[in-house]
Amino acid sequence: MTGGAVAAIDLGASSGRVVLGRIDDGIVRLDILERFANTPVRVWEGSGSGLHWNLLELYRPILQGLRRAVAAEPGLRSIGIDSWGLDYGILRDGALLGNPYSYRDERTAGGVRATHELIAPEELYAISGLQFMPINSIYQFTADRLAGRLQPGDTALLIPDLIGYWLTGEVIAERTNASTTGLLDVRARTWSASLADRLGLSAGLLPPIVDPGTEVGTLLRPVEVEVGASVPVVTVGSHDTASAVVGVPALDDDYAYISCGTWALVGVELDGPVLDDAARVANFTNEAGLDGRIRFLQNITGLWLQSESIRTWERDGRDIDLTALLEAAEALGTGSLFDANDPRLLPPGDMPARIAQCCREAGQPVPQNPAEFVRAINQSLAEAFAVAVRTAADLSGKDVKVIHVVGGGSQNALLCRLTADRSGLPVVAGPVEATALGNVMSQARTAGLVTGGLDTLRATVARSTSLRRYEPRSGAR
Repeated sequence: MTGGAVAAIDLGASSGRVVLGRIDDGIVRLDILERFANTPVRVWEGSGSGLHWNLLELYRPILQGLRRAVAAEPGLRSIGIDSWGLDYGILRDGALLGNPYSYRDERTAGGVRATHELIAPEELYAISGLQFMPINSIYQFTADRLAGRLQPGDTALLIPDLIGYWLTGEVIAERTNASTTGLLDVRARTWSASLADRLGLSAGLLPPIVDPGTEVGTLLRPVEVEVGASVPVVTVGSHDTASAVVGVPALDDDYAYISCGTWALVGVELDGPVLDDAARVANFTNEAGLDGRIRFLQNITGLWLQSESIRTWERDGRDIDLTALLEAAEALGTGSLFDANDPRLLPPGDMPARIAQCCREAGQPVPQNPAEFVRAINQSLAEAFAVAVRTAADLSGKDVKVIHVVGGGSQNALLCRLTADRSGLPVVAGPVEATALGNVMSQARTAGLVTGGLDTLRATVARSTSLRRYEPRSGAR
């Protein structure tokens, strides 16, 4: 290994950051240079409202962070971008056509019905291997086509590719994120022309696909002036979970992962997809990872349940201390169980009221205060995680002996402890910044700062981070 530095742009569904990653002597170190909120905005659109991402407000601190990265490391090797999946911007004549919709926008319901009238869910799964979620890109595209928002000649860019376009002027689609749209043939690893044609999507809408580790181009001259240097942009696992899985500090292959933040992605890494009807009925997805691997996983509504509940209480004038709230929730000893994947919990709004209704319908006690709600949320998430891990192992035939929890959820001791208890498996928590680490390590390999396969990248992460282990408590399951 040789020494050097790269910059990671890491955009999540609730926050973003620009991270400087330094690799030296077999250790990777992160320095968060810029951190910023990512909050969608609801605006009136004539016949109703639309929920959009404020992408220009995200782009400004991205440039600020890159300027700081260049100032700190004038020899910066590259820039890599990852973000949440599903959402896209439309380019018309090279310019962005309005702010991209958020996947939580209500327009997707009509897209689901219209898509399934053209192509049965069973056939969609056989081609794309993607679990059904009404927020999937394929349903968003259908909704936009029906609303007249798509025209021949338009190009759709997923969020990381759109940021890359603004930085370099190059139009591409990175494969790991493309695999989350529902329009990628999971076996051929290319866009499914037949799906696009049957859905009435123009041939040029979907850009050429490239793999992680591809140099897209160098910064455009105006961007170079803005940040202070000419730096190449390279593709990483641009779906944030693809990068997070690279950042799992596993030393053996007998693990399941939970990348837990706003969403929780629970699954295993495989050599090939699982496309039988049992996997479809269990609603498991097959998404692309680095080095041709498959992320066989289930999307579970994650800490969104907790953060949206806190927003509701704060809007009502309550002062919430999350640390104290989690301690009070743990002291309760037990709590109610509800279906954490209930689709009614997806939109913004009064989350505690909806959770209360889910508890009533499940015959569970209705939480009466924030501590009881937080206990119910974490206990229900842990149960969903445990079921998903067992199902992933059963469907794939993988022998799972440990669960790695990475991302923001790895800091939640209550959630990690409950997950160990309910799964009967040890939980290794950390790193928090797994996505940024995976982004950095992928760039480092492309730049020649690290050589080897995914096992080498993960061993570097393991050497560089502090981890906490939770053993299942006897009788707790």
